[in-house]
Amino acid sequence: MRIISTNAYRVVLATSSVVGVSVITAALLAGQMHIPVGEVFSALATMLRAQTELSSTYSIVADIRAPRIIAAFTVGAALAAAGAAYQNLFRNPLVSPDILGVSSGAALGAVLGIFLAVPVKAVAGFAFAGGLVAVAAIYFIGNRLAAKPGAHDPVLTLVLAGVVIGSLLGSGIALTKYLADPYNQLPAITYWLLGSFAGVTRNELSVALPVILLASLPLIALRWRINLLALPDDEARALGQDTGRLRLIVIVCATLMTAASVAICGIVGWVGLVVPHAVRLLVGAEFSRLLPVSMLLGGTFMLLVDTIGRSVAQIEIPPGVLTAAIGTPVFLWLMAASFRQAR
Repeated sequence: MRIISTNAYRVVLATSSVVGVSVITAALLAGQMHIPVGEVFSALATMLRAQTELSSTYSIVADIRAPRIIAAFTVGAALAAAGAAYQNLFRNPLVSPDILGVSSGAALGAVLGIFLAVPVKAVAGFAFAGGLVAVAAIYFIGNRLAAKPGAHDPVLTLVLAGVVIGSLLGSGIALTKYLADPYNQLPAITYWLLGSFAGVTRNELSVALPVILLASLPLIALRWRINLLALPDDEARALGQDTGRLRLIVIVCATLMTAASVAICGIVGWVGLVVPHAVRLLVGAEFSRLLPVSMLLGGTFMLLVDTIGRSVAQIEIPPGVLTAAIGTPVFLWLMAASFRQAR
């Protein structure tokens, strides 16, 4: 396990914070319409005073850019935190937040909502509910199978149940797309599955942010104990830890964070896989250090990707496309670096 000194960790944490603030500032200034720096910060000051202005600058900053920036940073932080928790839980740095089918369940819920022509706001509710139901079903099946005599390790059983149920959910998505109206419903389904922060509103944030915040608090409070999940169950129990209960807490919190994120922006992959893996190379696998840096860099990475996607071309590039395009070569490089480090 890579271990760095406390001072080195503080340097990494401070640098991550500075980079995050810099990207947030750049995102506020970026856009098709140029707004002077002074006017941007004046609009932000007005927002912080809970006041409003009847100006185009204030509308752009307060109603379009600020909610989008908050959503992108929060979603990135949530996915990175969920990825770090799952990687520790499953003792595998190659695990992503959708290992237990939360993304597939949320996608199927949203696709069904679009197919049934429910109101736009209800689609997010369908997605959130779909993610929770999928993970609940996988956890129930995994626990029942693990309780059988001669069963495999509970963690391995959960992974296998997630793979099987995830495949079933994927077939449900494919069938719904096949049955959807190709002129109205299918484009909306495709757009949602690619992910986007363009339509995020203050109302959606007011619902999603409390869920993500409340789900992250147990992970932060239990960050020292979560380290024990990297040990075999018998060793963790010998240290006085109820592994089953702790595992359930981690799964519930990571699922809530992921489901709330997917519900407001659609499917955005790679963040929960690449960022915690990269942070592990920086600060080591100790979860109390891994979690805060992962959240900072996950939010920064997601916001940077979204800012690039809405700024480099006349049409907006979906963040799911950019995270895959950036994440694939970066992850290959990270794997090569981890192999060199292990020698």
